[in-house]
Amino acid sequence: MSLVNTQRLIYVYEGWEGYNRSLVSAVAPLTEEQLAFRAHPEMPSAGEVAWHIADGRVDWFKRIDPRFSPLEKEVEARNGKPNDAEAICRWLNRTWEVSAAMLEQWTVEDLPSTYRQPYQGKVYAVSRQWVIWRIMCHDIHHGGQLSELLAMQSVFPLELTLLGGHLTDPPEAPLDH
Repeated sequence: MSLVNTQRLIYVYEGWEGYNRSLVSAVAPLTEEQLAFRAHPEMPSAGEVAWHIADGRVDWFKRIDPRFSPLEKEVEARNGKPNDAEAICRWLNRTWEVSAAMLEQWTVEDLPSTYRQPYQGKVYAVSRQWVIWRIMCHDIHHGGQLSELLAMQSVFPLELTLLGGHLTDPPEAPLDH
């Protein structure tokens, strides 16, 4: 693999796409009732958690890449029901496609680039690296939450449970001679 390819963020964050596929694979077969399930009346439903994963990508990435700005309008205009597995899967895939395009374009050298982010009376210099890490953590955190909500219903999506969100295998090691 050339040095140029290894510097692309799509290579640095390899495996994230597989996690998105794991989320889609977990949501796709769910019924409206399974997606409507809540562990507690004041907690989000499984479907709301799944929507939130993709919406979080838009919320943070729009600050550092203009390709996400049009998606914000889709979030606001969306009339999708929180219990519509097909619509959730489309949205997870749509937000991942834009994320992947961004990671394909950016290099490691682009990670320190910052923008100003006001928060609780302070203004922070937030880097691309920080935002990418934030979104990956958000995906994984809420993917675990979704997995638990499904387990409470005796639904165990293989990728999110036993495989820990990995659909991609590492390369096999060469045989020792």
